Amino acid sequence: MQPIKNPIGRFAIYVFLILFLLYSLVPFLWTTLQSFKTQRQAAAPIPLFVFEPTLESYGRLWLDSTPDNLAVLATGLMGVIVVLVLLGVFAERLPIPRKLIYVGILGAVIAIIWGIPKIVDTAEFYDYFVNSLIVAVGAVAISVSIGCLAGYALARYSGIAGVVILLVALAFRALPRLAFLLPYFWMGRISGLHDTYFLVIIALVAVNQPFTIWLLRSFFMDIPREIEESAMIDGASRLEAFLKVIIPIMWPGIVAVALFTLLLAYHEFLLVRILTQSKWTLPLAMVQFVGGAKVTGQIAMQAAAAVSSTIPIVLVIIFFQKQLVKGLSAGAVKG
Repeated sequence: MQPIKNPIGRFAIYVFLILFLLYSLVPFLWTTLQSFKTQRQAAAPIPLFVFEPTLESYGRLWLDSTPDNLAVLATGLMGVIVVLVLLGVFAERLPIPRKLIYVGILGAVIAIIWGIPKIVDTAEFYDYFVNSLIVAVGAVAISVSIGCLAGYALARYSGIAGVVILLVALAFRALPRLAFLLPYFWMGRISGLHDTYFLVIIALVAVNQPFTIWLLRSFFMDIPREIEESAMIDGASRLEAFLKVIIPIMWPGIVAVALFTLLLAYHEFLLVRILTQSKWTLPLAMVQFVGGAKVTGQIAMQAAAAVSSTIPIVLVIIFFQKQLVKGLSAGAVKG
């Protein structure tokens, strides 16, 4: 593709891209600004940028009782999170082994999530956040594990049965959510698993598994067979060649698929609403600020809930940005 040399054409393209960027960012910017207003300021017809920022909505959202040093605690927590994200982004440049850094970051995140309720009196929204993490991480771990094995097998198997399996998986992915709701609802009732993390996780896995299989299979198709055959000639079994040779090559693609699966599971509403009564996640938590007679009085709370649910995903994407870019541009591995 030849680059556009006409300056007017290039200027028009840049203008279009800038306008599209503003069109995409303005809603989130507006929501973020609304989240730092009081309930009265958010509902009043005052200019968007003329207000005194406050953490009142975030305090009411996350805490049952707001401590006097809320701003200090919030600043310290954000500082720790930024440090952890920077450690993950620049892990390759540090003299410490990357695995040790990632284990330390994971341990720090678990300690923070466990320790926050010990320090402050958290509200119900924090429980919804923890539920979202459990459901999303569980669904991603199972979906990606099964998807890697299935995608690799279907990428290397050239028989008609592989085509049939892929078509059946695609047909299941095309089914509406309601086709999964009633079977899993009755299974949960009969087995006693209703209103449990396990039921929600296996339902999300069933819904998203065809997506992971198809996407991972396309990544595995780009890896030459000669790579694993060379490892097997050197004495490795097929499983050892898969785990020690193919997986390291495929790691960026696996991270990209895991992030897409995380987004699907993290934002799931209907399945969680029907299959649980108390294990609600963030999408269900935000609904309580949308409906009802006091909608105008809940604008700041709505905005704070939306921003709070978005920040974890943004941090995860920043943390894995390099692997995500490599995974999205996969296909450059040639024999």
